[in-house]
Amino acid sequence: MKTTIKWIDNMMMVGESASGHAVVMDGPEELGGKNLGIRPMEMLLLGMGGCTTIDVVSTLKKMREEVQDCCAEITAKRTDEHPKVFTQIHIHFVIKGSGLNEKKIAKAVSLSADKYCSASIMLGKTAVITHDFEVHE
Repeated sequence: MKTTIKWIDNMMMVGESASGHAVVMDGPEELGGKNLGIRPMEMLLLGMGGCTTIDVVSTLKKMREEVQDCCAEITAKRTDEHPKVFTQIHIHFVIKGSGLNEKKIAKAVSLSADKYCSASIMLGKTAVITHDFEVHE
């Protein structure tokens, strides 16, 4: 996997993925940015959230669950001192569908957390990561 980060000006940069997609990142104004893009550490959490959501949805589909929507709400805490690593991350899944089996959802979340989500397993080296979910019909 290869990515490219191109510095534009001040604290703004554009990241391009190997698949050809681009995203603007920027820093806060107090660090010389213009607040015109997502922060790199926010991007890290979004990447983890995307990784685990893909795992949960694909696992539930393999389990023949009728998932209609899945949202991962992530809250995180970082240290105050450099390096400002994440120390706590909580992922709350909101899953909608028809006749969903909560035991299967718990299993899908557990499989993502413990086996499949590379991003959360990496971040778990510095942060305590917890998960929960709620189901809506």
